[in-house]
Amino acid sequence: MKRQGEDERFFTDFGGRFHGRLSAVVPARRGLGEATQTTGTAAQCRCLIKVEYHPDLMGLLEEGMLVAVKNFKPRTREGGERYTLMEVSRVWPIHYGLSGLSDQSYYPMQFEIIQQSESDWRREDSSVMMIEMTAVPINYDLIIYPDREEPEFKKGFSYPIPASEAHILNERMIHLMYNKSIIEKLGIRMKELTEEARGNPRLGVIKMFEAEESRIPLFIDFENLVRYHFGVFAFTGGGKSNLLSNILRRILYHTPDIKVVLFDISCEYPFLLLDILTDPSIPSKVILENRVESAEQLFNTTVKPRRYEDDRRALRGYELLLEEGRVGFYTKPRYVVPTYGDFLSQLKAQRGQSSDRPHYLDAINVIERAILGYMEEHGLTEDMRVDEAFVRYIDGVATEAVNQFRVSEKSGLYSWATTRSSLLEVIKMSRKEKAERRGGYSVEQILDLLEGEERLICISIADSVTIKELVIQLTRAMLARRKRRFQVKPYILFVFDEAQEFIPDMQSSGVDRRCSKQVETLLRQGRKYGLGGCVATQRLAYLNTNALQQLHTYFIGTLPRPYDRSLISSTFMIDEGILERTLEFAPGEWLLSSFIATGMENVPIFLRADNAEDELEAFLSRL
Repeated sequence: MKRQGEDERFFTDFGGRFHGRLSAVVPARRGLGEATQTTGTAAQCRCLIKVEYHPDLMGLLEEGMLVAVKNFKPRTREGGERYTLMEVSRVWPIHYGLSGLSDQSYYPMQFEIIQQSESDWRREDSSVMMIEMTAVPINYDLIIYPDREEPEFKKGFSYPIPASEAHILNERMIHLMYNKSIIEKLGIRMKELTEEARGNPRLGVIKMFEAEESRIPLFIDFENLVRYHFGVFAFTGGGKSNLLSNILRRILYHTPDIKVVLFDISCEYPFLLLDILTDPSIPSKVILENRVESAEQLFNTTVKPRRYEDDRRALRGYELLLEEGRVGFYTKPRYVVPTYGDFLSQLKAQRGQSSDRPHYLDAINVIERAILGYMEEHGLTEDMRVDEAFVRYIDGVATEAVNQFRVSEKSGLYSWATTRSSLLEVIKMSRKEKAERRGGYSVEQILDLLEGEERLICISIADSVTIKELVIQLTRAMLARRKRRFQVKPYILFVFDEAQEFIPDMQSSGVDRRCSKQVETLLRQGRKYGLGGCVATQRLAYLNTNALQQLHTYFIGTLPRPYDRSLISSTFMIDEGILERTLEFAPGEWLLSSFIATGMENVPIFLRADNAEDELEAFLSRL
C-alpha cells in the first residue's frame, strides 16, 4: 500500500499514471583482459523495471531520471526506510501481440497484426501493452524518515529487493540532490537570479521532466571544478567550444579571484569570449602570434561560429579590445638562457650516454654536486635562469673534472664541459634583447601578467611548435614558483583546447612528448598548489591516459567511436549503459559526472547547457 504523503514529498507518479515494479536484478558481467574495456566498471548490477502501460507515459519518462526501490538493508535506528537509487538508461514500449510475431509467419498475417496493433497504443490497456525500463544503481541510498521533512542520501551499494515498487524522484528531490550543497556553499539566492550569465551561475538545466516544461537548474562548485581538473569530450560539432566558453564565463563572473590561461590553437576564443575580454571589471589580455594593427586584421584572423562568420558587429568589439590595450603578441626570444634545471637535465642525458664508462660518471658526479651545492648556497631553484657568476664557476669546475678523470677530448661530455663559457655571450645578448623589446610579451612577461591583475589570458597561436613550447615554459615556471612560495591561491586554470595537440600519448617524440609530459606533471602536482587544468578534445584515442586519469570532472558529449566510450567507461568509472545514451545527444547536451564538483559524488547527470552564443548575441546587440 502506498503512503500518499511520502509520495507527494519525494516521488511523482505523473498524476497516477506511473505504476512500476522491479522485475529483475542482473549482476554485471566482468570479464578479463580486453573484456573489461566493453563491460563498464561502475555498476555492480543492471535492473529491469516493468511499468503498467499508459499512453502518456512514453512522452513523460526520460533517460536520466532517478528511480528509488526498497533494498535489503534494515531500517535505521530512527526508523528511516532505505531505498536504492538507480538511474534510468533506457525506456521502451512492448506490445504483447507484436512480441509474439515471428518472421516465419505468413507475410499478410504479419502486416494484419501490425496494422491492428497501431490503434492499441492510443488506449490505456495494460493487458496488452507494457513499458520496460533498464536502470543502473548509482551507489547511493535514499533514507526517508517518518518524522523528518528532508531525506538523507548515503553513499554505498545496496541490493534492491526484486518485485518491489519503483518510485520516480520528483523535481523537488532532483533539485535537492544536485544543488542544495552547492547553493549553500556559493550563497546563491534563487529568487535574485536572472537569465544572463552575469546574474546566474548555473551551467544549464537538468534534462528531466522536459515534457512537463520543467527547468531544473544545475549549479557546480567552481573552485573544486578548477582545482581538481576537468575534461570536455565530444565529437566534432558537439559544442565543445560553446560549453567551454560558457564554463569560463561563469567562472570569471561568479568567483572572486580565479584566473584563467587559455591555450587556443584554433584561434576561436577571442570571439567566443569577446564580451568577457572587453569587460572593464575583468582585466584580460589576448596574446596573438603576430602583431595586429587593426580591428579588421583581428576579425580576419580569428575563427567564428558559422552564423557569425560575416557578422561585422564583431569589429566594434575588436576595436574596443585594441583601444583598451588588451591585445598583444608573443615574442619568441632569439637568445634563451638555460635554467639550473636545464643544466641538471643535460647532465642526466650525458649520464645515460656514459653508463659504460665509470670515469665519465665520476666526472659527471663532480659537476652535478657542484651545481647542487651552488644552488643550495645561494638559495636558488631549478626554474631560475643561470647568471654570469654561475657560468664562470661551473665552467671552471667542469673543465677541471673532465681533465682530472681523463675524459676523451672527442666525447660529447668533454665538449659540453669545456664550452660552458659560451653561455656568457648568450646571457649578454638576452639582456640586450629584453632592453630593446617593444610591444610584445615574453614568457617572463606573461608570468608577470598572471601574477598581476589579469584574470583572463587568451593565448591564440596557431603554430603548434610555438604554442607547445609556451605551454612547457609557462606551466613549468608557474608550478615551480608555487612550490617555492608554498602558495595555493589565487587558483589558476590552464585550459588546453584541442588537447590532442598538447597531451598526445607518450609514444610521440620531440616537443610533443615534452609537452605531454609537462602537462601530465601539472595535472598530477598542480592541485596541491592551486593550479588546475581543463582538457577539451574530440580524439580521446590519441591522448596521454596518465594525464586523463588526473581529471575529477567530465563533460561528455556525442562520441560515435566505441573505443572512445570504452576508454571513458574504464578510466572515469561511468557505466557503458549510461554512455550509450550520449549517441542520441543534440549539440549542447552533455553527460556530466564529477567526483568532487557536483552535489552528488560520481552520479551521471544529463545536462542541457546554456548556449554561449546567446550571451554573445546580447553583447553584440549592445555595441
